[in-house]
Amino acid sequence: MAGPKGSKYYDVFLDYSIILRQRNTNEPILTQEQLLLFLNIDELESIAASAKKMDISYRKAWELVRRAEDDLGFALVCKSRGGSEGGKSELTPDGKQLVEAYRQLRSEFDDSVKRVVKNFFQTINR
Repeated sequence: MAGPKGSKYYDVFLDYSIILRQRNTNEPILTQEQLLLFLNIDELESIAASAKKMDISYRKAWELVRRAEDDLGFALVCKSRGGSEGGKSELTPDGKQLVEAYRQLRSEFDDSVKRVVKNFFQTINR
């Protein structure tokens, strides 16, 4: 809630996303959707389960992984097939490092954004 009940900003919320971009071309390398997918893969150890949780197709999830790996130039996910317990997908050490750094970055951003947004809405609700 961005204002008191009945105010013109009552139903307005501020959201933000973090996108890593290529320095020279400004093209996105890692989007919010890709970062969320990697967080889910780390948690669920499954691309299929991660795709389902995000309500995207398995094919799209793999495309997001492939695109990020191509743009970065190194693997982020390793997949093991089948066996008695089925396959699983895990983050590579580089993928784990990326996810941990992103979690920390997002936490620090969230703390800062909450403070800044509170001040913003206090100003416009005067």
